[in-house]
Amino acid sequence: MFSLLICLFQTNRADAFKSYTDTLYAAKLKPFGRYLLNDENKLEMISSAVHFGFKFTGGRCAIYASLKQSQGHNYIQYEVDGVYQKRIRIEANQAEPVIISTNGPGEHTVWIYKTTEAHTGAIQISKIAADHIRPLKVRKAPLIEFIGNSITCGAATDTTDFACGTGEYHDQHNAYMAYGPRVSRKLGANYIMSSVSGIGIYRTWNMESPSMPQVYEQIDFKTGTLQKWNFKKYSPKIVSIALGTNDLSIGDGKNARKPFNKQVFVDQYVNFIKLVKSKYPKARIALLSSPMVKGKERELLETCLDTVKKRTDSLYPSDPGVETFFFPTMNPHGCTGHPSIADHQILAEQLLPFYKKLLDQSIL
Repeated sequence: MFSLLICLFQTNRADAFKSYTDTLYAAKLKPFGRYLLNDENKLEMISSAVHFGFKFTGGRCAIYASLKQSQGHNYIQYEVDGVYQKRIRIEANQAEPVIISTNGPGEHTVWIYKTTEAHTGAIQISKIAADHIRPLKVRKAPLIEFIGNSITCGAATDTTDFACGTGEYHDQHNAYMAYGPRVSRKLGANYIMSSVSGIGIYRTWNMESPSMPQVYEQIDFKTGTLQKWNFKKYSPKIVSIALGTNDLSIGDGKNARKPFNKQVFVDQYVNFIKLVKSKYPKARIALLSSPMVKGKERELLETCLDTVKKRTDSLYPSDPGVETFFFPTMNPHGCTGHPSIADHQILAEQLLPFYKKLLDQSIL
C-alpha cells in the first residue's frame, strides 16, 4: 500500500547528511532526457521532464538541488512507488536539501522530473542521501521524442500554486502532466521532450527568430550556446513534431508581424524533417496539428502539414511515410489560452491510438 509522502525543507544540512548511511552522487545517477554532468560533477537537468530514479530504504531521503543561475527559482516534481506527488520549488540560493519523508519503513522507488523547460534554466543535482540508496535505469522500452512548443512543454497548465496572471511564466509549468509524458506512460514507452515555448518552424510567436531548426541541435535550445546535443545517445522509434501554432500567431502588437508565409513554412518544415532524419534515420515521423488553432488558420495548418507529408514522402520513397494527426477543436482551460492539466489528459487520450499504431508498426 502506498504511504503518504510529505516534502519538507531540512533546517540543518549537516544533520540531514549524517543521519543517512549512504550517499548517491550525481555522477552515478542515470538520467533520461537532455542533461549534462558539469565540471563540478553536478547533474544539470536541462530539458522538460528530464528525469532520473533511485531506490532507498527507510523513512526519508535528502535531495541536494540547486540552480545554475544565481537568482530566481525553478521546479522539480516527483513520484514515489509509481504515484505522482507534487511540484517542489527550488530557489537559487537554496542551501538546505529537499527531504522526502514517508510514513513507513521498507523500500521505496522515487523518480524526479524537471517540471519546467530548458529556457527556464538548468536544475543541478549534486547528491542524494538515504539508507541503502541505489540508482535506477529507465526501463527498456520504445522511445518517443516530442518536439514542440509551449503546449508540448506543459506550460500554463498548472494553477495549483499560482493562479493565471500571477507569479512568473514558469510557475504554471507541469511537464509531467503534459500530453507527451502522459500518453507515453499509458503506452509503456520512454520519452524525451524537445520543446520550447513560443517557438515555430520558421519564427516565434512574436518575432522572426529563433526557430526550432535553429536551436534543435543546441543542448539547451538556445542560439548562443556552443555545446551541441549528442543525438547518438537515444534512438527514438517515433519523432513527434507539433509546430505551427506560433508561426500562425498574430504576435504581441509590439513587433512588426508579416503575414504567415505558407511557402516558407512548408519549405522550412521539410528541411527540418531532413535534419531529424539525419539524426534518427530509422525513426517514424509524426506531424501533429494544434488544439489551439481554430477556424481558417486551422484549415491552413492542416493543409500545410499535408503538403509537408507529400513532399517528404517523395524525398524518401523507401522510408515509411510521414504520419499526420489533426487534433479536434478544443476550448482550452489553462492560462493564456493553453490546455490545462485536464485538457492534456484529453489530448493524450486522443493521441493514444495514433501512437500505438505507429509503435506497433515499428516493432514489426
